[in-house]
Amino acid sequence: MSTNIFSLTNKTAIVTGGGRGLGRAIAIGLAQFGADVALVARTENELQKTAREVETQGRRALVYPSDVSNKQAIERVVNDVIAQWGRVDILVNNAGVDAAKPAIEYTEEDWDFVLDVNLKGYFLFAQAVARHMKETGGGAIVNNSSICGDVAVKNIVAYNASKGGVNMLTRTLAVEWAPYNIRVNAFSPAYMEAFMPGAASEHDEKKEASIRELTPLGRRGRPEELVGPVVFLASDASSYVTGEILMVDGGWTAR
Repeated sequence: MSTNIFSLTNKTAIVTGGGRGLGRAIAIGLAQFGADVALVARTENELQKTAREVETQGRRALVYPSDVSNKQAIERVVNDVIAQWGRVDILVNNAGVDAAKPAIEYTEEDWDFVLDVNLKGYFLFAQAVARHMKETGGGAIVNNSSICGDVAVKNIVAYNASKGGVNMLTRTLAVEWAPYNIRVNAFSPAYMEAFMPGAASEHDEKKEASIRELTPLGRRGRPEELVGPVVFLASDASSYVTGEILMVDGGWTAR
């Protein structure tokens, strides 16, 4: 085994939701460890900003403004990355949305919006890259889950359900695709210093005080604190790890 088991040199990665927040930090982190990174999200100008950061690390970047819940769009992205770079070694399913309101007020459209991006999109992207990885010796799929996949939080019923689904999706695909040397894992953050579309306001001091109280480390996580866990799960450092949900939560679920 290489002495630098965390190296991603000569690897290619796709990061969804790569334009801002957690996805931006993860994409730049992958580039710092040697990967070329294809970025997927709806907003092109945000993707371009991340791409420039990737390129400052001396790595290549591709930009795909795209609907991460649309099967045809996903397949176009994966096929183009393969056409451009020859292979896909790493997929980070990170794109996420929320609709914060009491469950009794949820509409069908709210439910579909969250589940389509947070769960269906993860499966469709994983399926598309796995068909390629199966023929090229394997790869690593890393899903962004949440403590909400294990802990019920009020007023985000669809988000909770989607992340519980991500956890079981991760385990099931890990079992099915292990014979192809495709490892599938997830990282599970608690509250982070980045806010997804549809999330409750970050300007709620009462909520912030509650988060600090309930998190043993006493604060939100920083986006860059996800780089180490993701690089671990994407690299040879975790070559015997699959089907795992890695908690990155400041001790939240240890209480």
